[in-house]
Amino acid sequence: MSDVGCRVAFYSHDTMGLGHMRRNLLLAQVLQRSQVRAVVLLIAGAREAGLVTAATGVDCVALPSLHKDELGQYHPRHMAISLAELLALRAKIALAALEAFAPDVLIVDNVPRGAGRELDSVLESVRARGRTRLVLGLRDVLDDPATLRDEWARAQNEDAIRRYYHAVWVYGDPAVYDPVREYGFAPDVAAKVRYTGYFDARARLPFGGADGDASIRPPQLARGALTLCLVGGGQDGARLAETFLQAELPPDASGLVVTGPSMPADMWQRLTGHAAGRPHRRVVPFLLEPTRLLQRATHVVTMGGYNTVCEVLSFAKPALIVPRVEPRQEQLIRAERFRALGLVDMLHPRDLSPATLTAWLAAGRTEVQPARERIDFNGLMRVPRLLEEVLGRRPPLSARRRRRAEVHRAANGRRGDRVEA
Repeated sequence: MSDVGCRVAFYSHDTMGLGHMRRNLLLAQVLQRSQVRAVVLLIAGAREAGLVTAATGVDCVALPSLHKDELGQYHPRHMAISLAELLALRAKIALAALEAFAPDVLIVDNVPRGAGRELDSVLESVRARGRTRLVLGLRDVLDDPATLRDEWARAQNEDAIRRYYHAVWVYGDPAVYDPVREYGFAPDVAAKVRYTGYFDARARLPFGGADGDASIRPPQLARGALTLCLVGGGQDGARLAETFLQAELPPDASGLVVTGPSMPADMWQRLTGHAAGRPHRRVVPFLLEPTRLLQRATHVVTMGGYNTVCEVLSFAKPALIVPRVEPRQEQLIRAERFRALGLVDMLHPRDLSPATLTAWLAAGRTEVQPARERIDFNGLMRVPRLLEEVLGRRPPLSARRRRRAEVHRAANGRRGDRVEA
């Protein structure tokens, strides 16, 4: 490997929840500490940029915030201007930052042309300058295949990948969900795909700040087992949080809800009222680094976002996934796939009630097979190597070797025996 550092920029549209920013921040910290010694700039929504602190070792340019409603439509979150004006403003800020920073690699998260196609001018400018290599980073599941194919066709996303991107990284294991096959990517687009494997969230423990411990030791949660309820950013997690607080906990157990920073203020007040009326319950609004808390938990009730599911699987916690099912089917598909592998339990939100949560908690599942014994969890080790491949510091695997690696991975996917790709 070269001992010369490189400049890496991440773009994240950040319109719902904190998942995109958390994922990019973890990747940034890993690349910083790897042999590529990356110097990293994050470009993300203003509210999500609050995740970046002095402790992270990276810096961030904040974009004016977007909001995605329950129908999946974008709107300005705070500014009283039109959506078109906001997207144009965000594009100009992103382009100015990239021109000044001049990254060797730009990693675009999840949306090839950006939110509302705000990256079109950015991608064209970066391509014309010729300095920066572009990578599209995709989570394992995007949506149900029919919806995704239609959405990508209308947005001409595959054309954008052909024109601008040098590689597509899928942050998952095709033995669980293979976007190339499920979404029918064209052969030339599929040829750019590299599967990183899932991200082992235990790597975040050394990166975390002190607030990961702040809510672990309050007197009212000092007894026995800790049952944790996670609702992502909290924008649409109120029903799960409220139902959890109404459920009966096992004897000698405490319950803690982490609501996320996007929980509406009136709902936060309602939840804290529920918790105050029941013993050994507590609600906290937000933790910059929740992995230490998750490490301590004995059971987890959670929504099904990519990062949260990776965290649950990383720490091998008995988990009940109650996925979001609108406006995308992403969380439902992910939960179903991991349930089929015996790694989590799943409850459809239509069946959510205090009684169903009480029954699951009473069942007392205590043993979970480590996910890394069943699926590829080497993503954080593999990404620096893939970055070097994009930079031309390492030759890419030949098509034949990639096929051999995928066959080997499929054959050993149940035993955790992995080939570095």
